[in-house]
Amino acid sequence: MPVPTLLVSGARIARTLDRLAAEIVEHHRGADRLVVVGIRTRGDALADALAARIAALVAHDVPSVGLDVSSYRDDRPAPTATDAPEAMPPLDGATVLLVDDVLHTGRTIRAALDAVVRAGRPAQIRLAVLVDRGAREFPVRADYVGRTLPVRPSERVRIEPGEGFAVYLDPA
Repeated sequence: MPVPTLLVSGARIARTLDRLAAEIVEHHRGADRLVVVGIRTRGDALADALAARIAALVAHDVPSVGLDVSSYRDDRPAPTATDAPEAMPPLDGATVLLVDDVLHTGRTIRAALDAVVRAGRPAQIRLAVLVDRGAREFPVRADYVGRTLPVRPSERVRIEPGEGFAVYLDPA
């Protein structure tokens, strides 16, 4: 059985999240109207970590919520009125920072955009990902990228949460 390869350690991920937080604060001149939305299942843990780092830099709370996009996927039936995102803070006029662990095809991000727009009318939507592995099917580009790791299509990049997160490559 093939053994996963550690690509990025928890310490490097912590430094990467610090850098991303600083970039976000600089580009948005603070975080007064920022809402951090993590795409479940691993993007929400990253969103919480990123929101905490941003809050420490701007010295005020930054809301962070999880978003389940499963009913917005293009490989499932269209969303119904009962599929509205749960427990979202007000998004009208806000800057929404979507956070996901790995950007690959762009399908999950497309679904997240549909869900966010259904929840409100933000002033802008930005995307932060921990790992961009390339090979898009949709024209999606992240505004903030932790690491770019081009890998073979048959390989899987996996983020393990925990103390500082870690990035692994699962061989084919």
